[in-house]
This record gives sequence, C-alpha cells and structure tokens, in this order.
Amino acid sequence: MKRPRIISIICIVGYLTIVFTFPQVFSPSIKKLGVFMPALYGILVASHFISCVGLWYFKQWGVQLYLLTFFAKTLFFIVIQQYTPGFYLSTGLSFIFIFILLKYYSKMSQNL
Repeated sequence: MKRPRIISIICIVGYLTIVFTFPQVFSPSIKKLGVFMPALYGILVASHFISCVGLWYFKQWGVQLYLLTFFAKTLFFIVIQQYTPGFYLSTGLSFIFIFILLKYYSKMSQNL
C-alpha cells in the first residue's frame, strides 16, 4: 500500500524535530544533569529517528518504536523536571500523531 500523505507529513515533522533536538544532546544543560544523561538523551533522539524511518517505509514497528520513544522521552523530561512550553507543545503534537498513526496501523506492513 502506498504511504498516505499525512504519514509523510508526520515523518517530515519528525525529521525536522530531530535536526533541532540532536544538538541538545551536547548542550551544557544536559551535561550538568549527570554523566549518563547525554548518552541517554542521545539514545532517545536516535530511537525517534529510527521510528521515523520505520514510519516512512510504512512499517508497524515504526509506530511501536514511536510510542515507546514518546513515553520514554516524556518520562525523561518528567524525571529531570523540565516543563517548558516546548515540552507541552511536543507532547500535544505527539498525541495527535499517535492518534493518526494508530488509525493507519492495521494497513501498515508487518514485515521488517
């Protein structure tokens, strides 16, 4: 099945957010949280990128990884107590994206 346009838009928005969040992995604000926090945040950003690749190819594992990454990233920001307007905006957008992705989940390919 051909990928719907809305999934393409979600992927493009995801790729853009990755471009802007990747430099934060090396920011002093993340480094001062602890020794392993930059690595943990880097893993979250990388898993978000991989989930966008899975969504681009219209695979179910992309949605599953997107959900896992969303909850892990939300938990990460709650633990470090970073409740900025960007946190609320990204959480709201992610809820909308998850709703759309779950709508198309059954039509996606199960194959790797």
